[in-house]
Formats: sequence, structure tokens, C-alpha cells
Amino acid sequence: MKEKTYRLFDFIAIPFRAAPVLMCWILFSQALSALMPTLQALATARFVDTALAYAGGDRTGNVVLPLVLLLLIAGWGYISYALSGIGWEKLEMRLDETFRAQTAEKRARLEYRHVEDSQTWDLIGRVCRDPASRIRGGLDSLTQLVFGIVSVASVLALLAAEVWWAALVIAGFSVPLFAVAVKSGRRQYEADRTAEKHRRRADYLASVLTEREGAEERTVFGYTDALNRRWFERYEACRRISQREELRRFIRIKGTGLVTVAISVAVALVLLFPLRSGLLSAGTFIGLVTAVFGLVQRMSWDLPWALSEIAKNRAYLDDLTAFSALSEREGALDRPANLPEFRLGTIEFEHVSFRYPGTEAFILKDFTCTLREGMHYALVGANGAGKTTLTKLLTGQYTNYEGTIRIAGRDLREYTLAELKSIFSVVYQDFARYAVSLRDNIALGDLREGANPDVEGAMACLGLDEVAAKLPQGADTPLGRIRDGGVDLSGGEWQKAALARCIAGEGAVRILDEPTAALDPVAESRVYELFGKISAGHTTLFITHRLGAARLADEILVLEDGRVAEKGSHEALLAQHGLYAAMFESQSAWYRTEEVCA
Repeated sequence: MKEKTYRLFDFIAIPFRAAPVLMCWILFSQALSALMPTLQALATARFVDTALAYAGGDRTGNVVLPLVLLLLIAGWGYISYALSGIGWEKLEMRLDETFRAQTAEKRARLEYRHVEDSQTWDLIGRVCRDPASRIRGGLDSLTQLVFGIVSVASVLALLAAEVWWAALVIAGFSVPLFAVAVKSGRRQYEADRTAEKHRRRADYLASVLTEREGAEERTVFGYTDALNRRWFERYEACRRISQREELRRFIRIKGTGLVTVAISVAVALVLLFPLRSGLLSAGTFIGLVTAVFGLVQRMSWDLPWALSEIAKNRAYLDDLTAFSALSEREGALDRPANLPEFRLGTIEFEHVSFRYPGTEAFILKDFTCTLREGMHYALVGANGAGKTTLTKLLTGQYTNYEGTIRIAGRDLREYTLAELKSIFSVVYQDFARYAVSLRDNIALGDLREGANPDVEGAMACLGLDEVAAKLPQGADTPLGRIRDGGVDLSGGEWQKAALARCIAGEGAVRILDEPTAALDPVAESRVYELFGKISAGHTTLFITHRLGAARLADEILVLEDGRVAEKGSHEALLAQHGLYAAMFESQSAWYRTEEVCA
């Protein structure tokens, strides 16, 4: 997806690129269907006139031909409806394969700051939520409008040939009707934008209430009713906004459409005069009246609704234009690079200051320190001290920092993302649980071209080989509940799978950003101790609030106000009786209190 201004024509161009043959069929069938009302009026007039003449004794006319034409028109209505339905469904499937993939790739290429910004995140949500159906909806409304106009114009031309002023009156009264429809469509999309924030929160609460991960806590703490009320409040707020505007649109369009109905009735009455005087044949009268009343549905509902939907979908194109213009991170989709000769040496932070875009407060302020190859470091500090922010800078998520960061003596900004992906392996607190096999979950840790990650070795290091032995298909068993035969792991086993994924990679630096926060302190210390042993020869960074786990590090960095307030080994920092010692004593006192209470 390239940056461009998306216009109405793109509702046709995008599907054409996805499925040209299907698009040709859809356009052909709709064009033919648009001419059917006029053909039906002509065939009806010919059939009725011929049948009346035949009943009067005139055998010169051919009644079979118009009858066959009427049957073909009726048959085409049924056949085209069924075939078009299949064509539309196949088209949406092709759009899912192409356009949805393009939006997903664009989303993956975005600079990370767009993900953390609430406004752009809402924009991303609006554009990427079922984009295939949005494009299909835009195409449907656009073709419905174009071919609807063709259908109405052909009927009006037929009417004008008999009663020219009636055609002009109907066409004139349709203008304000269409203007109301356009305005309604725009207001509907604006209402959808307002409802988006409520919808996003409702979706999150729905996931908490329904997904398996929260089942135990829902049972133990009994918060289901409380969250249900919050979810219902958000859902109702979203529903009321959308439904209120939808109802207004319906009333506007149907209300103004009554004018068209009245005019059609008047036209039918007027046509009685030329019928009585013999200027119109009975067949022509019936054909015209049938066609005119057919206009009621198209002009009082179909065309205004199509215009309303186009105005609504046009606003989606505006969002799509803004989405395509969001800045990207070069190389975001590149695989990790092969760096066989890479030696880390040191990571140096020199007077690094950073604040998140759109904010004034510095998370890091004049941050200076040096990390050496092969050492195990623990980053500790209060929330907001900048621990996780450091990992975002190191992995290239943000480059708009002040100061200098050097990796192996080279400025971090000079590295490509492919190189940074190869240097760092990260396990985050909210690590991913991929619905693929256990083997693939771990192999994802090394995506370098031609890489052969040691999955079995990583599993053995963390005891996952015993877990795999109990699974129906061993390490090839699909995880999660998406696929048939899928098996879910326990929380601790998922954590081990995430750690194994980190170990399977060849990253020189391994970062653990509180992935064990859900474990008790003793279990967390065991995990870090095990991880430290199997990461011998690698540089590791542990981010933790639990100082009992931090004592396993070679050096502890205590962050405060965006700087390194203290650093040293566990024993050295306790001897300083400073910030670390106070934090450690506070946590130790808490655990002693727990033991007394127990």
C-alpha cells in the first residue's frame, strides 16, 4: 500500500486488481439488470397489445415473442441474483487475500509511535477492521448508484416519449432527495467515528469476559457481573450513537421518498387521459405505469441509500488516505540479518534523553552507562523510571532520542532494523501465544534466511521436552483452540515457550522485560537463574520489580528520574545504604510480614 489520495474510483480499481474476471462479470450482470425495467416495460406493452388484438380476432401479431422475452427477463432476475451473490462472495474472499494483506503489511511497517498514540490507533482500527468488506461495500454502493441512474434514465426516457413533462418533474424532485442522502451518509460515518472509542473499550471488556485466559480469575474474584455492567454501558453507548443516526437517515430518506410516490401516482392518473383518448394503447399504459412505480423503489430508496452509503464510504477513503500517509520504519518487514562476524563488545549510552512524541516529560534524562559483552544486568526502579523505554530504544522502535547509543562502537541509528533484529532477542511481559505448533512457536525466535534454530535444545534447556512428550503429536501439536486437535498450555508452560523462543535465536543480547511478572518471587528467581545459566556467553538484561531476582545479575542498574542512580552488585548496593537498599529492605519486610501472617 503506497501513500496516495484515495478516491471513489479506487472502489473499482482495488477490486479489479484483486479479481479482474469476477469484476467483469459483476459489472456486466449489473449493467444488464439496470436495463431490465425498460425492456420489461416494452415487452409488457407488446404482449398486452398483441394479446388484446388476438382476443379481438386479429391473428397477425406474434404473442409468443414478447411472452418469451418476459419469461427471460423474469428468469434473468433469479439467475443473476444467485450468480451475483456468488461473485460478490468470491470477490470479498479475493479482497481478503490481497487488500487485507496490504493493510496488515502497512500496519506492520508503521513507526511504533503510531501504535502508542491513541488518535492514530483509532485511525488504524477504523481502517483495518474488516477492510475487504469496506471496499466491497464501497463498490456495491457505487455500482448500485451508477447502474441505478442508468436504469432510471432509461425508464424516464421511455416515459418522456409519451408524457415529457412527467419525466422532468420526477427528475427535478429527486435532486433534494439525493442531497439529503449524501448529508445523511456523512453524518453516519462521523457517528461511527464517535462510536469507535466506545466500541474499542467494549471489545476489550468482551475479551476479558469471554477468553480462556481470564476464566480462573473470573471464577475466583467473581467480577463478571461488574465487568458485564461496564461492557453493557460501553456497548449501549456505541449502539445508541450508531442507531440514532441510522434511524435519522431512514426517516429522512423515506420521508422525502414519499414525494416521489405521490408524483408516481399522479403520473399514473395523468396517463389515463391519453389512454381514454386513444393516444396510448392499453399495453403501453400498463408497461409505463409498471415502470413508473418501479421507479418509486429506486428513487425513493435504492438511489438515495446508495448515495448515502457512498458518502459514508467516501469518509472511509479519507481515513484510508490518512492511514497510507502514516510514516513507516524502513526495513520493518525485513528478516533478521545474518551477522556471522558480529562481536558486541559494548553497548554505550552517552547523555541519552528521550520523551515520547506529543509529551513534555522526559522518560530518560542524560542517561549514561556502558553494558559489556557477556555480562548479566538487571534493570530495576519504580514504574516510569525508563526501564522498558530503554528496550524500545535499543531495538529501534524509537530513534528520536537525544544523545548517542553505540553498539559495538557503531551508532545505533546506522544499523538497519534487520541487523537490530539479529542482535536482540526479547521476551516481553505480554509475550505472544501463537496458535501454531509448539515447535513453530519456538522456531519463530530465529527467522534469519537459511537459519536452523535448535528447537530441541531450547526445549531441553527449559524442560519443555517433557511437556512435548505428553502432547498428542509431540512438539508438532498445534497449540490453542483455533485448530482441531489444538491443545492449550498452562501459563507457566507458555512462559517457558516464550523463553525458549528467545534462546533459539542467535541474538547477542537477550532481554527479559518482566515476562515472569505473573509468577511468585521464588518461581521468578528460579526462571532467571535458569535463564542466566543457559545464556552463558550472551549479554542479558533482566527488567524486574522483584529485587530477589535482581540479585542474580552481575550488575544491577537502579533507574530513577530517567538516570542511573546507582549501579553495582547486589552486595555492593546494599552496602551503600542508598535507594536500592531501601527498596530491597521494603520488599524483604513485606515478605517477612507475609511469613508471619502465614
